[in-house]
Amino acid sequence: MLLSHLRSSALLLSTLTALVVPVAACHAEESPADLAFGRRVRAYLLAHPEVLQEAFDQLQAKADAGKAADARSAIVARKQMLERDPRDPVLGNPQGAVTVVEFFDYRCPFCKAAEPDVEKLLAANPDIRLVLKEFPILDAEDQTHISEDAARAALAANAQGRYDVVHRALLAQKHLDEDGITALLKVDGVDPNAAKTVETSTSTTAQIADARALARALGIDGTPAFIVGDQMISGAQMDLLRAAVVRARKAPQR
Repeated sequence: MLLSHLRSSALLLSTLTALVVPVAACHAEESPADLAFGRRVRAYLLAHPEVLQEAFDQLQAKADAGKAADARSAIVARKQMLERDPRDPVLGNPQGAVTVVEFFDYRCPFCKAAEPDVEKLLAANPDIRLVLKEFPILDAEDQTHISEDAARAALAANAQGRYDVVHRALLAQKHLDEDGITALLKVDGVDPNAAKTVETSTSTTAQIADARALARALGIDGTPAFIVGDQMISGAQMDLLRAAVVRARKAPQR
């Protein structure tokens, strides 16, 4: 979200510069009337730069609306893969009428900060089934493998019926490393030898790869990302998530 804001600010700045900085040379086809009009526009924008911001906001709103529409179409087309992949861990009520899908990374500080609120949401809404998509995205930024190691460890714990406790423990850790992940599994009652087999299996590799491919198809480039019905909520915007749950509960079942 920060990167998007910076890009938007840069675009606005370049637009403003192009409009208000005098051009070094005139084009032969420009008439005196054209030049005079250009000077008047420039003077007005210098006096009222908020006009550019208003125009940019409208353009951004249109772009966001188009992106949201594309996301809805992609979500609807992949609903089964999102909500009913039998490999995915499910917290809350497995038979719940409202499905929330979360893409997350165990090292993501925003995912960690959102975790207590997610738990409160589940406690307050016993009809929610929370589908968890292991999406280790931060490794690409710092060229490590710790996020994927944590995701593999959690899926190994899932095979032993210990996903919920390991998932919460991993998110509770401020700093994760290989030794810490291994120690955490032991503390939470996971057989390390059996876990290693699952962690390194081709099926676990495929599951994580499928989650990444699904995220790309939906345009998800950050964590956490929540999906409720046909709506995507990017970031830890819990008010929007709670509102989406209310809408999903009222929506006709398909």
